[in-house]
Amino acid sequence: MIINQVAVIGAGQMGSGIAQVAAQAGCQVRLYDAEAERITKALTGIEKQLASGIVKGKWTQEQAEQASVRIVAAGSLQEAAEGVDLVIEAIIESMPAKKTLLAQLDHLAQAHTILASNTSSLPVTELASVTSRPERVIGMHFMNPVPVMKLIEVIRGLRTSNDTYTSVAELAERMGKTALEVRDFPGFVSNRILMPMINEAVYTLYEGVASIEAIDGVMRLGMNHPMGPLALADLIGLDTCLAIMETLHDGFGDSKYRPCPLLRSYVHAGWLGRKSGRGFYTYEGG
Repeated sequence: MIINQVAVIGAGQMGSGIAQVAAQAGCQVRLYDAEAERITKALTGIEKQLASGIVKGKWTQEQAEQASVRIVAAGSLQEAAEGVDLVIEAIIESMPAKKTLLAQLDHLAQAHTILASNTSSLPVTELASVTSRPERVIGMHFMNPVPVMKLIEVIRGLRTSNDTYTSVAELAERMGKTALEVRDFPGFVSNRILMPMINEAVYTLYEGVASIEAIDGVMRLGMNHPMGPLALADLIGLDTCLAIMETLHDGFGDSKYRPCPLLRSYVHAGWLGRKSGRGFYTYEGG
């Protein structure tokens, strides 16, 4: 199946980025969020991203305008899901929340519609279990920021069909991404490797081994990472990092995945990183 009509549920940073790249791939996109103001903010952000790309020579004015008109705001979940080929949910990284949403989408979407989750760590097989179409449920883990990063981890559940995988992989290529297939294990590949590194960086800070700047500096200057792990945690969101570490810890039952108490304390304090203005670093003006 060629995917031409896409709905994106969740208009946060990830959802808006997914909507943008889908529109630039030639898809008609419906963007929905339970909080209407997020849709307005997302559409404004997409316009800025497209305008910036023109200045940088990434695409033409005409291409940007064509992509922009392909994205429309949906007034309800039913309006978003009706008649589309693919629904991508990009809501909070919570198994109960995602299951509830996927069950609703299963009821609202047509039989041919593929349901994809932008989960960064949760089992796709379990997510698919609340639907009547597990063969048409798949994981599409986009990287942040979506318009820039080239990878999509594509995760099959136990019952995901070959046709579903092929359709999603083809769309990923049209988006200018590389689709890499991984098995349905907690954290997949990316976060099974990345999050323990971030968690260990937080432990290093917690134990007083070095300052925030020194920890990030060692990894940038010594390991040639473009961004230090604590700054990266702020970008991802400390609440998201904690949720993924808890998924790894629960899924594997191994103490090496135990979240650092300092990470948990920061989340409880509301210090979530860039999105809250404070994480390991302070961000003036957001």
